[in-house]
Amino acid sequence: MNFLFSTNKRSYPSMTNEELREAFLTEELFTAGHLSLTYTDVDRAVIGGAMPTEASIELPTHKELAADYFCERRELGIINIGGEGAVSVDGESFEMAKKDSLYVTRGSKEVVLSSKDANNPAKYYMVSYPAHRVTKTVHVPKTMAKQIDLGSQVTSNERTIFQSIRPGIVDSCQLVMGITELKTGSVWNTKPPHTHFRRTEIYMYFDLDQSERVFHMLGEPKEVKTLPLAPEIAIASPSWSIHSGVGTTNYSFIWAMGGENQEFDDMDHIEISALS
Repeated sequence: MNFLFSTNKRSYPSMTNEELREAFLTEELFTAGHLSLTYTDVDRAVIGGAMPTEASIELPTHKELAADYFCERRELGIINIGGEGAVSVDGESFEMAKKDSLYVTRGSKEVVLSSKDANNPAKYYMVSYPAHRVTKTVHVPKTMAKQIDLGSQVTSNERTIFQSIRPGIVDSCQLVMGITELKTGSVWNTKPPHTHFRRTEIYMYFDLDQSERVFHMLGEPKEVKTLPLAPEIAIASPSWSIHSGVGTTNYSFIWAMGGENQEFDDMDHIEISALS
């Protein structure tokens, strides 16, 4: 288990890029045959990546969770961004095609991740938050997610949002999660930028070549900082920070939120002209 200890809004203006990376970015999430877990003090979220090959990978607990099993007091969202695979939850198997989602309820004792083809392994991206009640484990194929088209080619932010773990589809406790895909020729996400003091958010960019980058913006509107991010590394945004970015090409990203409500449209929008 890796750890991220975020900074407060008074300290971050003087931080170097390396210090910001140490506070908000995970390490590489996907390594063949391995599981990566990162605990962040941003709403006690756990961010994970697993890439099973020949052998399956079971989600372990850790001393720092003070739990007999990972989901004893946590809910978990899983989205596959790789080849076909399956996730078994307490013996029930769920087939996971690319960009399928799985919500795992609190109280699930055994979570096992596997790939159908070791030469084209699944890549399971995971976000977990503490949960206050037991609900139901739900598999959400990408085709069953709520689809929202936003932006335009003129403003370089034409995109489609797929809300998979959200009220009306999944009865989660606080986790809301899904995928945004930018159209060819569009590079801006989350335009205009926003904050939502009632929730924190985690981004993970993918669907772009390893040589490309997304310049992720963070911080308070009057003190914006930018980090160039390689694909398949997650960044946690505290409630006081904007979270927006522009890429050197189009891309996709997974967003996950936890906090006081689950209203997707609960955002405090910020005019681009107000950024500095």
